[in-house]
Amino acid sequence: MNQSVVKALKILDLFNETTSELSLKDISVKTGLPKPTAYRMLQSLESMGYIMRTEQYEQRYQLGLKLLELGHLVSHQLDLRQIAKPLMQKLAKEINEAVHLVVVHGHQATYIEKVDSQRALRLYTKVGKSSPLYIGSGPKLLLAYMTKEDQIKILSQYIQEEGTLENLLNELTNIHKLGYSTSESEQDVDTTGISYPIYNHRGEVIAALTVSGLSTHFEGEDLVFIKSETQCVAEEISRCLGYSPQEKEVYEV
Repeated sequence: MNQSVVKALKILDLFNETTSELSLKDISVKTGLPKPTAYRMLQSLESMGYIMRTEQYEQRYQLGLKLLELGHLVSHQLDLRQIAKPLMQKLAKEINEAVHLVVVHGHQATYIEKVDSQRALRLYTKVGKSSPLYIGSGPKLLLAYMTKEDQIKILSQYIQEEGTLENLLNELTNIHKLGYSTSESEQDVDTTGISYPIYNHRGEVIAALTVSGLSTHFEGEDLVFIKSETQCVAEEISRCLGYSPQEKEVYEV
């Protein structure tokens, strides 16, 4: 366990609804940290925006605006999961394949919700799993709705060959034009993934609704049915989040 991180979190835990600001002495006493150590920790937290000094007193501290930003993000993701989960359960029951909710986290894709299929043989994925944004239908879909500049910045971390990078950029452009993404054996052998975008009330793509399973289940009429049902549910989740088609963002190429 990283002791510096633990000490920093102990300082943040001192603040609550009844204690909105504290002095350096208060923080030192309550955490058991020597004043010089507490001061250094506060300097680091202040530089990152997690703590700020009060306007009236230089040696008194309160929570910083960075925590408000993170709190809003967590709240937003909880709302998304709460709205999406029952619709994902409905979709999983109809198509009998695994259904995932994928969002961007930093320069990666993170799976924040999952509903399993009822099949005896299931794909192994778990909530919290992260993946590069160029592997899998969900991550690629999210990357496809970013600006070209951001796409290049992210892909350049992983892809060095110019030809390969250009091919991926062309694939992302095609995904955006189609309005959905597919993958074949990219994360697991002999599996197929299909993803559709979920929009918020501002017309921004904030998540991918992804279905995945053995490739033999994604053929012919079954494939047509799965795509149709997944698209309908993605659109329904978007409407529940306040999305209206005229609010859609303009894609920058």
